[in-house]
Amino acid sequence: MRHRLCLIAVAALAAGGARAENVTLARTAPYAAGSEVASNIKSECQLTTQLPAYIAEYAGEKHIKTAFAEQVSSGDPGRVLVVEIDEAISRGNAFIGHQKFTRAKGALYQDGEEIGNFVAQRYSMGGAFAGYKGSCSVLGRTVKAIGKDVAEWLAAPTKDARLGDQ
Repeated sequence: MRHRLCLIAVAALAAGGARAENVTLARTAPYAAGSEVASNIKSECQLTTQLPAYIAEYAGEKHIKTAFAEQVSSGDPGRVLVVEIDEAISRGNAFIGHQKFTRAKGALYQDGEEIGNFVAQRYSMGGAFAGYKGSCSVLGRTVKAIGKDVAEWLAAPTKDARLGDQ
């Protein structure tokens, strides 16, 4: 019986049992105050909702539980991830080639105390069949990659982390 309980405990830890507390993040990651993201990116692309969704998706693959809130702040109780999109640049197009870039900044708080922070950035030229992709689709690829980077960071958060293409 004792051996069985040890195996159950090991399985729980392997499945993320040590991280039972949810990480709460906002359903929408705002554009940072003072960022100069072009108005067409803000109005046409869904980066602000895609980023939190990708973070949650990839965190789930790492057995990190997430929960969405309409808004979060550093002083909220529990484990809180505050994320904002700092920069998004869209140059080029399907005919001359895409040159896209997105950068996000964030911090993880535990009961109001910062336990880690990051800057994550990704570039994309569109990947395979880029000539058939729109600008928002290619920017979405950068946000998806950032979401995966942040989820990996959540598994072992550090201070002043540089994630992605840095």
